[in-house]
Amino acid sequence: MHSLKEWATVVQALEAGEQTVLLRKGGILEAASGFVVESKRFLLFPTFEHQSPENIKPQYHKYLDFVRGHKPTEGQNDITSYAEVMAEADITSEDKINKLSEFHIWSDSYIKTRRNWMPQKAMKAVFLKTYKLEKFGTPLKPEYQGCKSWIDINANIESGKPVLSESEIMSRLKKFQEIVN
Repeated sequence: MHSLKEWATVVQALEAGEQTVLLRKGGILEAASGFVVESKRFLLFPTFEHQSPENIKPQYHKYLDFVRGHKPTEGQNDITSYAEVMAEADITSEDKINKLSEFHIWSDSYIKTRRNWMPQKAMKAVFLKTYKLEKFGTPLKPEYQGCKSWIDINANIESGKPVLSESEIMSRLKKFQEIVN
């Protein structure tokens, strides 16, 4: 199944319902194409690189503290959620990106740094509905390494439990769409 590599801290925030939007430009290996949503339903593959307190709003440092203290067993990763894309938009407006701040845990300075990387490319805003799964381990394979967004994991999922109620997710989606459209 397609899996999106994302900071473990962000995965925690998605699973807690405190984040519903990803802002991406793609990894270094995707510089030519930028970030592309390759699947509308995918596993969230927690990563542990590049996470630091200055890249996260202070009120969400608890997620960083948690993931630093709960790393998976050496040579494997733990999958605990998947997501469905409910909406996406390419955004070049700094004002619109700033208005999306309530939908994510990243600091303003980190978002600015991301915007300034390949400034000619739009920021992809992806609104997600996240589902919790029973934790399962997957071995870390060499092909999972590197600055790329998408990997394939040999796993099938039936269903999970939505982290937000249907009314809450629809309310947030409506607000997201008002900002990006």
